[in-house]
Amino acid sequence: MENAIEASGIRQLNRRALIAGAGAALVLPNAAQGRAEAQARPLIDGWYADPEIRIFANRYWIYPTYSADRHTPAPPSRLSAWQREQRRAPHIWAPFLRQTFLDAFSSPDLVHWTRHPRVLDVAQVSWAAYAMWAPSAINHRGRYYLSFGANDLKSDAQVGGIGVAVATRPEGPFRDAIGRPLIGTIEQGAQPIDQMVFRDDDGSLYLYYGGWKHCNVARLSDDCTAIRPFADGSRFKSITPSPDYVEGPFMAKRDGVYYLMWSENDWTGPDYRVAYATAPGPLGPFTPRGVILQQDARIARGAGHHSLVRIPGSDDWYIVYHRRPLGERDGNHREIAIDRLHFRRDGSIAPVVMTAGGVGPRPLPR
Repeated sequence: MENAIEASGIRQLNRRALIAGAGAALVLPNAAQGRAEAQARPLIDGWYADPEIRIFANRYWIYPTYSADRHTPAPPSRLSAWQREQRRAPHIWAPFLRQTFLDAFSSPDLVHWTRHPRVLDVAQVSWAAYAMWAPSAINHRGRYYLSFGANDLKSDAQVGGIGVAVATRPEGPFRDAIGRPLIGTIEQGAQPIDQMVFRDDDGSLYLYYGGWKHCNVARLSDDCTAIRPFADGSRFKSITPSPDYVEGPFMAKRDGVYYLMWSENDWTGPDYRVAYATAPGPLGPFTPRGVILQQDARIARGAGHHSLVRIPGSDDWYIVYHRRPLGERDGNHREIAIDRLHFRRDGSIAPVVMTAGGVGPRPLPR
């Protein structure tokens, strides 16, 4: 089983490299493409992906993956001898070696953003060496916990997986909370990546995660640093909602309904997209409801790996996601975007209308 999983991961890695190099894309006529690119602008300057948006201390916060160097190359991280040795593995895709830290961004109004560099770095995580991905943040009992993936785990023989860091402020600095991965094995076929922490109304903490077309859920301990078994003694439950599920799970709750959302198709291609399912509880059963976000040939392609935020005291929702500008062929050239998300009267989600310019200012209520 592990050999099959590892082979599958390597095939996926090779496909990513080929697509990123060749640039599988919908190509518009040059004039139309130029007009769309001139109008579309990123929420945040730089190549970033996998954004999670939260509200902390009366500000919006976005925690993304550092996708690639865009302007000035990022300074290298300080590495231990063990970390340098891990980075010599022949299976590592070269762009992943640049992903050794996480930045964060904060805003008072969804328009003006302040960069907080290197809120977490592999220098503070002894077991992580590259491919630091998809952070998920939560404020719990006065501390901030940041879950993250590292090392692109391909088998149980490898060191890596999902870690957890802790800080006293949303901008960090974060430090490794337990000195090892929180989840360092492949469970139920799910690669331990793309974690999302969800707190239910009763205070229960759940961790949704999984790549390789498998989605798992686990319960977190009250200090966010351990996996808490379910009532039946299991530590992980498979909740893959659809055969089209690939990665990037996100959980939201509205009017007692649980909305599990995820990304489909290959993240380096033009048809990356977001779909969702609903359930009466956090563990399902989940009923697929369809695709809500996908490329717009006039604006951008490769739209996916999203998160949602609801404005406190309202039913106004925003979706933050990454997408690839029309002229870009490198799969790692991804930008953060934001648009409105609307629930219909029956509780279903209307397809997201992708815009070039994003949204207007929305200060938080005090």
